[in-house]
Amino acid sequence: MEDYKKKLGGLADKLKKEPPKTPIQTVQPVKEAVNKVPGVQFNNRIPKALLKRVKAYGLEHDLSLQDINIRALELYLNQ
Repeated sequence: MEDYKKKLGGLADKLKKEPPKTPIQTVQPVKEAVNKVPGVQFNNRIPKALLKRVKAYGLEHDLSLQDINIRALELYLNQ
């Protein structure tokens, strides 16, 4: 118990001696807002194997599932 009090007392002395460090704030430019069309939710069920293929494709091409679905539906409907 005595050792704990010494450690605690040492901490208080250390806090009194050292001035508080003020954080340095960095300024970063604001990203321009992308004009996105408001979307609606679209749910459907697909085979598990197909979902795995779509996820793998998204990882390879740095695309989200939403982007892949939109592109696929647009291509299908424009045929």
